[in-house]
Amino acid sequence: SKNGQTREHALLAYTLGVKQMIIGINKMDTTEPPYSEARYKEICTEVSAYIKKVGYDPKTVAFVPISGWHGDNMLEASDKMGWYKGWETTRKSGSNSGKTLLEAL
Repeated sequence: SKNGQTREHALLAYTLGVKQMIIGINKMDTTEPPYSEARYKEICTEVSAYIKKVGYDPKTVAFVPISGWHGDNMLEASDKMGWYKGWETTRKSGSNSGKTLLEAL
């Protein structure tokens, strides 16, 4: 939503000088259908546009679809999201890539 916590947190992080960000797209197990690639892409597009307005470069942000309840893509890559090929970030210091939230940290 236009007044959601994600927007507030992104703006606050940028205002406080946080330089690196990871976006965990949680509750992928509750999308319709479960683990929906379309819903993941929709959220990535919307959040990317907003964080760009705030001042972040979306190419430097890891977007990781997760299910905290089931542990999907938290510590190990999930087989429930076969469409997810992983995240990749590009910064001045180089490129990084991975599939899990742990790897993004």
